[in-house]
Amino acid sequence: MATKELKGLSDQELIDKIKEEKAALNKSVLNHAISPVENPSKIREDRRNIARMLTEVTNRKKASKK
Repeated sequence: MATKELKGLSDQELIDKIKEEKAALNKSVLNHAISPVENPSKIREDRRNIARMLTEVTNRKKASKK
């Protein structure tokens, strides 16, 4: 998910999206542990997307405190 798309989401939508992505990542990691995933780089991409979303949440919190 691109940063531009993240900025368009509300705070609650962003938090919900993070929860969904974390659940999907956990499922992917477990599936990969059992049998190799076709595209293992997708796990890395998912982790990075979650980090982008968490960064956006942090930036919003910092902006609201100022």
